[in-house]
This record gives sequence, structure tokens and C-alpha cells, in this order.
Amino acid sequence: MTTPTPPSDAERHAQKMAKKKAARDKIMATKEGEKGLIIVHTGAGKGKSSSGFGMILRCIAHGMPSAVVQFIKGAWSTGERTLIEAHFGDLCQFHAMGEGFTWETQDKERDIAAARKGWEKAKELIRDERNKMVLLDEINIALRYDYLDVAEVVAFLKDEKPTMTHVVMTGRNAKEELIEIADLVTEMTLIKHPFRSGIKGQKGVEF
Repeated sequence: MTTPTPPSDAERHAQKMAKKKAARDKIMATKEGEKGLIIVHTGAGKGKSSSGFGMILRCIAHGMPSAVVQFIKGAWSTGERTLIEAHFGDLCQFHAMGEGFTWETQDKERDIAAARKGWEKAKELIRDERNKMVLLDEINIALRYDYLDVAEVVAFLKDEKPTMTHVVMTGRNAKEELIEIADLVTEMTLIKHPFRSGIKGQKGVEF
């Protein structure tokens, strides 16, 4: 009686991957719905705004109109802003509404006024169904300091956001009320950061 030849490593791998693909295809066959997502990027780790801008660039690459409202970093010159305004202004509106972090302005009323102005612009852009994605960069900071009313923001997103519009909100310390209504929440975890070793923010990495 001939002893069967055991499968090779390559054959075992192919069989394993075939099973994974079949299981994946079965799951994907049940996922047919589409909707505009409420997305929150939060946490102490780096990458919240970077991820949001990555999504905006995806929209641009697909020819999908989009918009950005920056709530805090408006006084900064950033690579994302320079790129979008110089090359993609026809597809992405960019509104830098903030004047820096609150410890830089040291003027609470001025910060509140800037945040309110940013939120009014955000509502206008979200209501416009031509915009497939609206990034509200660092809005969580404005909410954290109560420059904006989280209940108002939540109510607007629940009641007035168009069905197919994606809204991305970034910034650490996201309010629980936002997390509750979000479809996708990612928390960036800080493991190491060069700032703690005395290295300042660098072009191309931080801005």
C-alpha cells in the first residue's frame, strides 16, 4: 500500500489561504449597505489629523468633492493645507478657522468666537450634499474646552447630516457623546514620542 505524500508547506499554505478567502467572501457577501459615516480619531498618540487628511486625499483621488475645517491649527502653515490649496482647491475646500492652541492666544472669548465661526462653517459644508466628506480637524479640542456645546454638535450630526456624507472628527479626549453616535472610532495610543527626548516637531512629520 502506497503511503500518501504529505502536502508541502506551499500546498498547506494555499489550502489555509483558500479557507480564509472562502470565509472572508462569505462575510463580505452580507455587507451590501452604504451610508455616510461619522468617524472619530482620538487618543494621545500621533496620527489623528494625519489619518483624517489621508481620507481627504483618498476622496480627492476618487474625484469626490470634500472639505476641511481646522479648528485649532489655523495659524500654522501645514503641508496638507499648502498641498490642497495649491493643487486641489477645485475638489476640496479648506477653511482654517482657529488661531492656535488656547495657551497661545490666552484669550478664552477669542477662542470661543473662533470655534463658533468654525462650527458655523462646518454646518454649512456638511449640509451641502455635494461634499462627500468633511474633515473637522481638532474639533475635539474645542469640545474638550467647552468652546462648543457637544449636545448641539451631536444633535446636528444626528438630525441634519445628509445620509451619504462622511464626517471625520479629530483630536484627543473625544467626548463620550460623540463616541456613542460614531460609526467608526479609532484611539491612537502613545508608545513613544520624540518630543519627550527633546526633539521638536519637524516638517513632514508633524506639519
